[in-house]
Amino acid sequence: MKVTRLPDVEPRPRRVAVGTFDGVHLGHREVIRGADTVVTFEPHPIAVIQPSAAPRLLTDSARKAQLIASLGVQELVVIPFDAEFAARSAQDFLDHVLVGTLRATHVAVGENFRFGHRAEGDTAMLRADGRFQTRVAKLVEIDGEIVSSSHIRGLVLGGAVEYAGRLLGDPYTLAGAVAHGDERGRELGYPTANIVPDPAFVTPGHGVYAARATTSTGATYAAAVSIGVRPTFETGRGELIEAYLLDFAGNLYDSRLALAFFKRLRGEKRFDSVDALIEQMARDVDAARAIYGRDAA
Repeated sequence: MKVTRLPDVEPRPRRVAVGTFDGVHLGHREVIRGADTVVTFEPHPIAVIQPSAAPRLLTDSARKAQLIASLGVQELVVIPFDAEFAARSAQDFLDHVLVGTLRATHVAVGENFRFGHRAEGDTAMLRADGRFQTRVAKLVEIDGEIVSSSHIRGLVLGGAVEYAGRLLGDPYTLAGAVAHGDERGRELGYPTANIVPDPAFVTPGHGVYAARATTSTGATYAAAVSIGVRPTFETGRGELIEAYLLDFAGNLYDSRLALAFFKRLRGEKRFDSVDALIEQMARDVDAARAIYGRDAA
């Protein structure tokens, strides 16, 4: 899939889907269905319009592009969203972005899509424009709940990664650089790759998870992942993501590691002794291996 910034777009007829698409969840996928080009915004528009209300994101730009590419889209057009772009009218967006630059013949959006200065543009305005055909995708509901990025953020924050993955269509995934730590896991017989959470993105709630780890080389491993503050030890460190990669030997320091979360195994717990912690870690690893074998494919 080709990734293009709006100023660099080559003129050609396009079937476009437009949206922020954080998470590329099942609702987003219904909007994208049938499009050859996806148009999105970076950064998230709320981060520019009302920074104090900016949400923690489900996907970084690389993950978003990866998910959109998996849907068979030919091109991802990224609109650099800043105060100047936010001030453009809805009519200007129609005339100069959708028609003038993208040459859209078909436009797909979700039914709650708004655009232009002060969100003055809506689906009715799109449908009234005869220069392209408009498809408005209905909001997707599962178990009586509308599938939305905000709902999924709440699920992930609460540790409900298995259900979040169902709404996303893929396991919730986060990535980061492996940092040096206290090497406490090595001392316990379970050396971990440590990632410091990025506050711009959603981190699953404290606890232990079964996951898939993908290294910067593309190799994948079952992983038992602990997220929390290490209550059994006085470390002085803040929140940390610690991933034990099963059957891995090597050094991951300063490389990028992606973690796809399958299931929460248990909550964060303080143990009375190091031996009790090690026994529980062994059970966590066995459970992670079993779930990886079931879900990784």
